[in-house]
Amino acid sequence: MGLMLGFARPSASGGHLSGGGYGNMLRKYGLASDNVVDTQIVDVEGRVLDRSSMGEDLFWAIRGGGGASFGVILGYRVKLVPVPNVVTVFRVAKTIQENATELVYQWQNVAPRTDNDLFMRLLLQPVSSKIQKGAKTVNASVLALFLGNADRLVSLVNEEFPELGLKKEDCAEMSWIESALWWGDFDSGVAVEALLDRMPKSVNFLKRKSDYVQQLMSREELELVWDKMIELGKVGFVFNPYGGKMGEIPMSDAPFPHRAGNLFKIQYSISWSEDGIEAEQSNLAKTRELYNFMTPYVSKKPRRAFLNYRDLDIGITDNGENSYKEGTVYGVKYFAENFKRLVKVKTAVDPQNFFRNEQSIPVLPRSSSAMTHYSGSTETTGKMTVLVIFFLFLKDLMTIFS
Repeated sequence: MGLMLGFARPSASGGHLSGGGYGNMLRKYGLASDNVVDTQIVDVEGRVLDRSSMGEDLFWAIRGGGGASFGVILGYRVKLVPVPNVVTVFRVAKTIQENATELVYQWQNVAPRTDNDLFMRLLLQPVSSKIQKGAKTVNASVLALFLGNADRLVSLVNEEFPELGLKKEDCAEMSWIESALWWGDFDSGVAVEALLDRMPKSVNFLKRKSDYVQQLMSREELELVWDKMIELGKVGFVFNPYGGKMGEIPMSDAPFPHRAGNLFKIQYSISWSEDGIEAEQSNLAKTRELYNFMTPYVSKKPRRAFLNYRDLDIGITDNGENSYKEGTVYGVKYFAENFKRLVKVKTAVDPQNFFRNEQSIPVLPRSSSAMTHYSGSTETTGKMTVLVIFFLFLKDLMTIFS
């Protein structure tokens, strides 16, 4: 049986939950937003609403549609899920010269279809070759969390994925909370209290983009990708497998639409420490070039994207008269058919588009016969109340992070 967690202040988890946040148990239990059972929000009139008072449409919208378009979210009630006393993790890496192409090809077949207790993330990065001096290669690393012990894991992986060559000595058994430290790349032996530290170890410049893959990439196609990665020299991939529970939840159940039919999600990843516009433009250009190169291999009509990577390259709105048309460009990529319902909810609860940003949910055009209005006033008094609560909330966050 799952446990129930009382209302918790959102802090850094707010965007994670309201944007359809995922973790390494998504194949077992779905997304974080799939497990939200109640929430508290300040609406445009300054009212504090919970699930029963906000209604199911707004509750649906903020479980994956992004909270910032609809109000100020104060807290969540989340259904916790059971984990075993012992979980197992491993990391195994191979380069192209060590048959990484076959490993990645077979990973596509296995990772989205294996036991739901197993999550195998794949990292791909251009690196210097250890075999040929001065040459580049691609390193493929499989990182995994298994909800069980090492013996069962090794048996399962060697049966389904022999190309990985997993050995028991590659594995480490630990508690689930200790595995969170492992995934966070903390030093061995660090106390779990380190997870409470909200200050990152380092702050770099970065860019993230996303795609969804719905058909297997051939070995020949993968080799073309390796060539492009080596040419660009820096941009990496993170492949997160779907399947399991993610394929069982209907796409209309929450705004997050990327469910059945998706093998894995791609994250394009680049980070840099050099300051200045020249370094920024160079790194952004490389990421966009790889993204464009991947067009034949990813989802189409629409080419889908993950909201929580917030990619302004795929469209923005200035929240003017054309906001609905502008919002549709990125909205269907993030939400597919669910975008239409999100717009209707937005139009009903915030018809003046008070809560807005460069990629927020737009309202329907004023001429639309489907234009609806939220019950009650949207006068300045209510909006000032929201602003006061919002700035108090920001002050509270700054205290947490200071």
